[in-house]
Amino acid sequence: MRSSHPRSAAVAALVASALATGLLAGSADAAEGAVSADPIRIHDIQGTTRISPLVGKQVADVEGIVTGVRTYGSRGFWMQDPDADDNDATSEGVFVFTNSVPTVAVGDAVKVSGLVGEYVPGGAASGNQSVTQISKPAVTVVSSGNALPEATAINEYTVPAEYAPAGDPAAAGSINGLALEPSRYALDYYEALEGMNVRIGTSRVVGATDPHAELWVTVKGWENTAKRGGTIYGSYESQNTGRLQIQQLAPLAQQPFPVANVGDKLTGTTEGPLDFNQFGGYTLVARTLGTVKAGTLAPEKTKAQAANELAVATYNVENLDPTDPQEKFDNLAKAVVENLASPDVVALEEIQDDNGAKNDGTVSAEQTLTKFTAAITAAGGPAYQWRTVNPENNKDGGEPGGNIRQVFLFNPARVSFTERAPGDSATATGVVKEQGKAALTHSPGRIDPANPAWADSRKPLAGEFVFRGKTVFVIANHFGSKGGDEGLTSVHQPPVRSSETKRLLQAQAVNGFVKELLAADKNANVIALGDINDFEFSATANALADGGALYPAIKSLPKAERYSYVYQGNAQVLDQILTSPAIKTFTYDSVHINAEFSAQNSDHDPQVLRFRP
Repeated sequence: MRSSHPRSAAVAALVASALATGLLAGSADAAEGAVSADPIRIHDIQGTTRISPLVGKQVADVEGIVTGVRTYGSRGFWMQDPDADDNDATSEGVFVFTNSVPTVAVGDAVKVSGLVGEYVPGGAASGNQSVTQISKPAVTVVSSGNALPEATAINEYTVPAEYAPAGDPAAAGSINGLALEPSRYALDYYEALEGMNVRIGTSRVVGATDPHAELWVTVKGWENTAKRGGTIYGSYESQNTGRLQIQQLAPLAQQPFPVANVGDKLTGTTEGPLDFNQFGGYTLVARTLGTVKAGTLAPEKTKAQAANELAVATYNVENLDPTDPQEKFDNLAKAVVENLASPDVVALEEIQDDNGAKNDGTVSAEQTLTKFTAAITAAGGPAYQWRTVNPENNKDGGEPGGNIRQVFLFNPARVSFTERAPGDSATATGVVKEQGKAALTHSPGRIDPANPAWADSRKPLAGEFVFRGKTVFVIANHFGSKGGDEGLTSVHQPPVRSSETKRLLQAQAVNGFVKELLAADKNANVIALGDINDFEFSATANALADGGALYPAIKSLPKAERYSYVYQGNAQVLDQILTSPAIKTFTYDSVHINAEFSAQNSDHDPQVLRFRP
């Protein structure tokens, strides 16, 4: 507990009177400090919950040593009290928001007066936790060149194994009002260090350097390790407590941020203030940044299909349109040929219209697809043909004006497409029985496009293919995004995943359509694939598989290999291929060529399934 101060009966009476009349707010300690003229300390401001007991109050002459200065973005500085209390739940550091470039330097001893507040990065609707700060500050530099408070070590021994406490049901699941238990929960541990000078030692990179000059490491090298060096997100309860985002304090013009891939090591000591931001939560903003030691990770190559195997792939090509550099087309094409071994059928997601994000009513993607298939041929691949259904302008979500859609590419030398009264954006394809076999009424056609589940979202594209005399139905999907979901570091625990509602309805619609095909022919070869935007253990995946209609083929892989995307240091499944019961034997490959690398042609890894119909 904090050390106590002598209390006279007169002071106690004054405090009681002030609290009773509402003249003072906050903890009794803080109120007594005001009456007794004891200085407010940083740990008094931080308190033992996520919300400062002095929020909304003016404080005067709060002392600390400057541990970091940020001259860009949210400009200000961090300061820390070198004389810590003995309560692990109270942080000794705080951010001082100056709004303009700070005039202090690291090592300055300062006195700060200002307004205590709780700033929520991303706004209250984001569900993010708040950062305790002092704003509108008056700053006095007392001395310079002081030694910094010793950095608190964050490592596998200090971070608890349990991620977060359960939110208070009486507070809509919020953890704001709960007393911090830093020895029990990782989120409480990080919160109790908010604003403090912290350090990590050599740590493995689990999220590659991104365009915003940040990367992710884990301080727990053994935690849910992926085969290639990442950290697997394998359930809603395996949030991976050792993950930590790394940024740097130095402006990029002054010091370039290191380029790292998953599996690399950030070696030596990385030290600086612990911040919280809207794009990942707790972040070590490095004053001293370790050195990246490159690993040996290389993009994967899948094996080619045998003559009697049909290879079907899915690839999200991230808003491809003719205004993209030729290099992007060439790199994506090279990946199809060299890394995916030229699959017989490729379901593409995020093919944009012929002028990309220009919002002028254009919906055709002929130029996009002509340019892409020509690049594949130039890379040594087959002369793919394509089939798609153009969306209605601005009705399928994604980048406004871009009109993303799913597209089938197929190699006519290996597989044929069965054309059946091709549908338009509003026409639903159906299932009929022909000579004892299932068939589509429209091929290519869209599944149930009028269903509210597909409002402002991509409608599934269904097509009929024939390989060595056998019919194969392929359904290309791009389910609703996770936009609007709260992050794992949310103030609500468990976090609110509002986007799941729509994907659940979408999965039920696709599952119902597959069941129609199987009702017409229980031995129908059906493949549903694409960017499902949800995990293999999610309610979405369960709804797709309902009744045994489909099997998420990625579950055939060892857990350490189940991922297609890396988000905030968590390797996770978003892209999937699912098979009907007739497809009993197959080989599956999540081909890791993008998600783990700083240099990406897309943010998704393609998936390939090979089987004999």
